[in-house]
Amino acid sequence: MTHKQLTARLAQRQGRDAKDIASLLTAITTAIRERCAELDTVAIPGFGNFEPTKHEERISTDLVTGMKMLLPPEITVTFRPSSLLRKKTTDQK
Repeated sequence: MTHKQLTARLAQRQGRDAKDIASLLTAITTAIRERCAELDTVAIPGFGNFEPTKHEERISTDLVTGMKMLLPPEITVTFRPSSLLRKKTTDQK
């Protein structure tokens, strides 16, 4: 599902303007991104948890050329759905 499709579907279900829904989605994703950048877990009851993990910088070797590269540190985020969300999504199939 694309961002436009999600926005349209939420706007229809909530009876609100698509622009309002788009700004709400942007605000939510920005808040989640900012908290995860600080390595804080974001828990949304009934939906799930966004858990950030920081990977330190490391040296990697290109298998083709044998050249060594320094990879910068990065933060990855794992989403763990709540049991309620899992139940709702498996019941609808």
